Amino acid sequence: MEVRRAPHVPELDLYRAHPGSGLGRLVDSENDPPPYWAYHWAGGTVIARHILDHPEVVSGLRVLDLGSGSGIVGIAAAMAGAGKVIAADTDPNALVATQLNALINGVNIEAINGDVTIGDPPGVDLILVGDLFYDEATARQVTGFLLRCAAAGMQILIGDPGRSYLPRAHLRLIAEYFVSDFADAEGRAVKPSSVYAFT
Repeated sequence: MEVRRAPHVPELDLYRAHPGSGLGRLVDSENDPPPYWAYHWAGGTVIARHILDHPEVVSGLRVLDLGSGSGIVGIAAAMAGAGKVIAADTDPNALVATQLNALINGVNIEAINGDVTIGDPPGVDLILVGDLFYDEATARQVTGFLLRCAAAGMQILIGDPGRSYLPRAHLRLIAEYFVSDFADAEGRAVKPSSVYAFT
């Protein structure tokens, strides 16, 4: 992995994949998750950008970065003054990446390995969700969890470039940014991606 500036979020450095990274060695079977955390995704990018542009969104709050991947969202929240940041992901390699990325950016993040969407709402004030609506089953489970969290009084922000299973009926547009997505390793091809409040 190479340490490089995050596309569209130059305040952050991230370990990034390159052709010689050999990430295929991390996938032992068809049941192992692909190394999604090694690439930038538009949804996480727009939430990170929005938080750094508007630090009052997270200032002093307990924040959960759901499906943290590389940790870009949680790191941005910590840099913007969140009181506490928890990163949750089902891939243990993602959490290692999150902790390494947090270290090089000088912030502290608590990591939780596991699927927090199957339990009770966590003890946080704000949940940040980037790019978790890429397939129907995941979107259904995440949406159910977020509905329980919203009913418990938590604030929720979602970043997404408009993927197929986005729960649009529950979303209110907050901001739009032009950013690149995971297929563009150099961050050159941009398209609109949005930050939503989940209601």
